[in-house]
Amino acid sequence: MSGAIFNLDAVIRTDLGKGASRRLRHADKVPAILYGGEEAPVALTLDHNKVNNAADFEAFYSHVLTLNIDGQKVEALVKDMQRHPYKPKITHIDFQRVIAGEELHTSVPLHFVNEEKSAAIKAGGIAEHHVNEIEITCLPKDLPEFIEVDMAAVEMDSTVHLSDLALPAGVASVELAKGDETHNLAVVTVKPAPKAPDAEEGEEDAAEE
Repeated sequence: MSGAIFNLDAVIRTDLGKGASRRLRHADKVPAILYGGEEAPVALTLDHNKVNNAADFEAFYSHVLTLNIDGQKVEALVKDMQRHPYKPKITHIDFQRVIAGEELHTSVPLHFVNEEKSAAIKAGGIAEHHVNEIEITCLPKDLPEFIEVDMAAVEMDSTVHLSDLALPAGVASVELAKGDETHNLAVVTVKPAPKAPDAEEGEEDAAEE
């Protein structure tokens, strides 16, 4: 994967408001805001095509990015992204500053692996995914791009919960940190596949009607 998706050029913008943002979008630019830390929020402009290409990669949303702002490098995370309702256009991005040594609170995707090795799934079971990402806290240096959910040993009619996940060192689940068992959310369940209606029963029902 090219490191270019984690490095974006940006310029500070002083022309603010809806009209200014509309003009930027017509010029294939993306308005953005950078906030967090002890510094004031900064309004930015980025090249739409470069951002749009980077946004095709899952890692773009869970990786520490480098914003080159008028020659100054700033590390940040994507916290929110707005898209046009029907055009393939990004209309606004929120970036949060990443401060070395300061804990992050963010979401990372789950990768469900080894489903093809699961005896339960081979026997006709279906993996029902309840969540596709989880909230975590960690230092910037420990931020994972994703967390794996190993399905190899998951049995039929069983559920994998947050507490069953092997989180990387230095990474904690936001929900589990709340302590209550109700926050030990279900991640994935393997269930038997629904049975197709019996052909003979269908014929009998038709005859009775």
